Formats: sequence, C-alpha cells, structure tokens
Amino acid sequence: MRRDYHGGLIGFSRFLSFIDTKIGSSNCQCRLLCITNDALTTTHTFSPFLRKCIEERSISGIKNVQAQMLKSGFPVQHSGSKLVDACLKCGEIGYARQVFDGMSERHIVTWNSLISYFIKHIRSKEAIEMYRLMITNNVLPDEYTLSNVFKAFLDLRLEKEARRSHGLAVILGLEVSNVFVGSALVDMYVKFGKTREAKLVLDRVEEKDVVLITALIVGYSQKGEDTEAVKAFQRMLVEEIQPNEYTYASVLISCGNLKDIGNGKLIHGLMIKSGFDSALGSQTSLLTMYLRCSLVDDSLRVFECIVYPNQVTWTSLISGLVENGREEMALTEFRKMMRDSIKPNSFTLSSALRGCSNLAMFEEGRQIHGIVTKYGFDRDKYAGSGLIDLYGKCGWSDMARSVFDTLSEVDVISLNTMIYSYAQNGFGREALELFERMINLGLQPNNVTVLSILLACNNSGLVKEGCEFFDSFRKDKFMLTNDHYACMVDILGRAGRLEEAEMLITEVMNPDLVLWRTLLSACKVQRDVEMAERIQKKILDIAPGDEGTLVLMSNLYSAAGKWNRVIEMKSEMKEMKLKKNPAMSWVDVDRETHTFMAGDLSSHPNSAQILETLEELIKKAKDLGYVEDKSCVFQDMEETAKERSLHLHSEKLAIAFAVWSNVSGSIRILKNLRVCVDCHSWIKIVSRVIKREIICRDAKRYHHFRDGSCSCGDYW
Repeated sequence: MRRDYHGGLIGFSRFLSFIDTKIGSSNCQCRLLCITNDALTTTHTFSPFLRKCIEERSISGIKNVQAQMLKSGFPVQHSGSKLVDACLKCGEIGYARQVFDGMSERHIVTWNSLISYFIKHIRSKEAIEMYRLMITNNVLPDEYTLSNVFKAFLDLRLEKEARRSHGLAVILGLEVSNVFVGSALVDMYVKFGKTREAKLVLDRVEEKDVVLITALIVGYSQKGEDTEAVKAFQRMLVEEIQPNEYTYASVLISCGNLKDIGNGKLIHGLMIKSGFDSALGSQTSLLTMYLRCSLVDDSLRVFECIVYPNQVTWTSLISGLVENGREEMALTEFRKMMRDSIKPNSFTLSSALRGCSNLAMFEEGRQIHGIVTKYGFDRDKYAGSGLIDLYGKCGWSDMARSVFDTLSEVDVISLNTMIYSYAQNGFGREALELFERMINLGLQPNNVTVLSILLACNNSGLVKEGCEFFDSFRKDKFMLTNDHYACMVDILGRAGRLEEAEMLITEVMNPDLVLWRTLLSACKVQRDVEMAERIQKKILDIAPGDEGTLVLMSNLYSAAGKWNRVIEMKSEMKEMKLKKNPAMSWVDVDRETHTFMAGDLSSHPNSAQILETLEELIKKAKDLGYVEDKSCVFQDMEETAKERSLHLHSEKLAIAFAVWSNVSGSIRILKNLRVCVDCHSWIKIVSRVIKREIICRDAKRYHHFRDGSCSCGDYW
C-alpha cells in the first residue's frame, strides 16, 4: 500500500493519523510494528502514536515507540523533545529524564518542558538544578525559561542568584522587550519585598500590560505601601491600560488601609463602568474598603449584591463589622454563614469570638468553641487567640490558659492575648511569668506587650515592678505611646505618688485628654483637691466642658464634703445639659439577662424577694464586720438615707437576685462603671457568707471575689 501512495512520508503519517481516529487505538501497536519495518520514517511518522499514548497515559506505549525508533535506526534525538513531552504529560518524570539524558543534542524547548514541569509540581530545587545544568551546557535561556525560573528562585528565597539571572535577562535584551519576563521579575521582586527594584524593572519594560502593573500594585498593597499602590493605579489609567479584576481588588484594599474613601468611590465607579462590579474578588475588596472606612451601610449594600458569597467574603464582612463595633450584627451574619453551609476558616472563627468577647457573650462563645473543635482549629494560633481573648474577657483565665497550653504554635499574638487576659483579671504575677517566657523564646515584644505588662502591674498593685518595666522599655527604645504613659500615670497615682505622675506627663510631647484625666482620677482616689483643681484647668483648656472631668470633680468634692462646690458643679452640668450616666449592672439567670439600675427596684417583677434577700445578706455581712463607707455617697443627705442609697447600688441588687435565684456555680455580674469602695468591701464579705465565687466585670477590669478577698488585692 505504501508504494501506491504518492503523498510522500509526511502524507503517509497524516494518513496514519486519519485512520487512527477512524479505527481507534486497538490496532495502534500492530500498525506501528508494520510501518517501522520500512527505514523511511520521520518524526511525523511517530507523532500519532505518541499522541495516542498520551491520551491513554500509557508509559509502556511510549517505551514501545522509543524501541521501534531504535529498531528502525531512526535517531532518537530527532524526536527526543516529543518523547520527553509525552513522558511528562503521563507524569513519568523519571523516564522523561532518562530519555533527556540520552539525547546528544537538546533543544531549548526540551529544557523548558522539564523546568516547567518541576515548577508546576512544586519541585523548585530540581527546576533550579536543571536551569544551572542548562547554563553549564552553554544553552542560553529564552523568555519561557526565565519567566519560569524566577518563580523557583522566589520559592527557594535565592535572591542573589535571582539577581544574577536578572542580569542575564538584561544582557539578552529580554527584560525590556518581553512582557512575560518583565512581569515575572516584578512579581518576584515584590514578593521578595523589593518594591523599589520592581518599580525600576516596570519602568524599563517597553510595552507594559495589565499583568505587569497589577503585579506591582499587589506588591505595594501587601507591603503596606498603599499610597504607592494608588499612584501606580492612577499611572495605569493615564497610560490607558485597562485594569482587571485583580487590579481593582488590590487597589481597593490599599484605599481601605488609607481610609481614602474619595479614591475608593471613584474606583468603585470605574469598576461599574468596566463591568467588573460583579466579579467576586473585586466585590470582596470593595466590601472590605467600605468597612475599613467605617461606612458599614455601604458595605452591606455591596454584600447584598453578591449572589454567592464565599468564605473570604463572609470573613471580610464579619471581621469588618466587629472592627466597627457592630458585634451583634457580626454574630448574626456568622449564623447566616453557617446556615448557608459555608465552612469558616480560623480567621472567621477568630472574628466571631472577638465579637462574643467584646459583648461578654460567654455562652455563645462556648458554642463557637465547639465549632472551632469540630473543624480542627482548636490548636490554630488565630482561633486559639480568639478563644483566649473570649475566656479572658469573660473572667475565665483558667480556661484561657488551658486553650493557650494546647496551641501547636506560640507566637507574640497568642502570648500577648494570654498576658492581657491575666492583666485584666488581676493575675499580675502570672502575666510577668509569661512575659519572661516570651523573652526566653526569643520573641520580640511589641507595643501591645508593653501595654499588657504595665496593665498587669497596675491591676495587681505591682508598683515597683511597673516602674522597673517602664524604665526598661524606655531604655530599649520602645516607641511608647500616650496609652503606655497613661497606664504608668495610673500606677503612680493610685500608689499616692501624684507628683511623680504629673512629672511623667510633662515628658510627653503632646499630652492628651486621657493622660490628664487619668491623673485627675488618681487625685479623686487620693482626695487631693488642690492638685485636682489644677489638673482640671489643664483638661478644660484642651476640651472645654468635658463631661467626664466635671463628673470626677463633682464626686471628689462630694467625698471631701465640699457641698457648695458640688452644687456649683451640678449647676454647671445642668446648664450644659450634661447628664451623669446611671450606674447599671447585669446578671444572667437561666440564659436571660436581668438589668438593675442603682436605686431602682420597682421595675423588676421580683423586687420584694430581691429586697428581702439583700437585707439578709447585708445583715450577715455586718455580722462579719461590714460597715457602710458613706464617702461613696455623692449627695448631701442624712446618714440613714446614705445607708439606704448604698444598699441599693446596682451590683448589690444583681447579686441579691442571683442568690435568690439560686444560680449554680459562680455568680457573674457586669457593671458599666467602676465598682465603688463600699460595694467592693461588701462583695468580699458576701463571698464568705455564701461560700461562692463572685466575679464582677466593671468598666476597668475583672474582680474575682473568693472567701473574703479579691484578686485585685484591693488595688483598682
């Protein structure tokens, strides 16, 4: 048949390919044996059989083709590239390398195939070794080689060798003339954190495209150079290069970080005009941008337009709502996410847990802990930190520590969270032990660590330790903020060292309202009217008519018995239409929250039983030495009226209700203001009377009352 066919060898090969599609592969090997008895074979003769082997992923078939090549005397190197390619497509890298090593001459395409295969299968080390062998064999790389090998250099963090290959690209003229090489270089440098070098490469590339500029914008955004990212985007528009979904997604994140709502809205308009407003990546970044700019309603409108939000979108929404103080809404959205069967990741769970901890929603937080365990995130550092924060802010430091001890990886974030948990609950020594562990692990403390340590000293009365740590932090050149100074001022002020505290404030370049008000609060504790009046003038110079200052001064004058001054202060507040926040406490009984306001019993349906229980508790407390501290009454009234007023403080009412309700376990109450001296003394004694722990979270910290003592050591 072959003698009668006049189309030549190439035509014959095409004929084989044609009948192969008609007959199928069953006779493939037979026909191969027939035709190779003739010496007139070419690369095209074997191509149909190699294609069929690739389709069937038959490495034995490829070996048969190679054997017939050798049998027919056909030089294997002429078809070596096809054999190597066929082996790689069948996943047989070992045999591909064997064929490659047997080739006397290797085309650049073959080198590229092997390098590309290694990179695709995350075998960067072998890709680099193949690249080095290629250079040793005096084979010059082309644009495909370099655009692939730069990814391998990045993966192995071989920056010096990457720079040398960049130099070779410059010599070959590929850096400026080939956009693939340029994009690979820009991507590599930005991921090395070298945005300056990436920008230089981009500027030299002759024909820039969207991929190239987007790589730079992504790099700027990830490195925190958000202003440069926005500028790069603006230059892109000037050069009339159309952004894509990834461009919009990255530049919107930068706008959010900068809280640049002006440019953010302009980019939103461009997205709509370009038709990318329905792309999920762009929508998620748009949602995040609005949330970071505190435009919650705009972000919700964007979310409503997303047909199928994914895990990343839900997580962005939930975390953004928590950051904006919309914790209840965040938890509602988290429940919707779970109902939609979208699996949360550790960041989603961490955000939901932060929402629970901010609201002190212990029971819901425990339910989310169950979800954390279900999905295997109980040893994850992000979800773990969220659990530590939850239990710490809900007054369960022992549970927070048990979570901390199970983490597979301890880092600065998890350590900071645990230290803060101890600090907030008054366990200063335990906090300092953890700080020592952090140093021994070689971890670098940050500003959050510094604040947590100072807070631990403050809440535990560790004045000497607090002063030593503060001096140490200053010597170590930490960038101490006003918050750090305010904590130290509180430590000194509550220890009665008011002059030292005032001197410390004078060291701050721009002391703010919080710093001076902290000192004023210490003056109230120490009842130093003279200094308080001096500090009041400084505060009112910064913030005329500051409500908190007027309330503090009114209370100080009351405690000092200066009732004329109290009347003046209240008159001034009345003229300014300022109202003092009423003292309120909350307690959960049978999963229902009950609210109590100081002096108000009539609004509760069980007021009679609460009053009866309260009177019994007061009587028993007096038997154990409780005496009302009437300096905590900030009104001029008769002594019996003062006693009555103290008895009806909101935390006393909440505790009496919990005792009457026979709440199991510890009694846990929340209070919107700091607990007063009288209530603090009373609750200590009541914890002995009822032989149960009482946990009170006030405006500043947690108090754990056990057997007549408090975790704060009477220092709060």
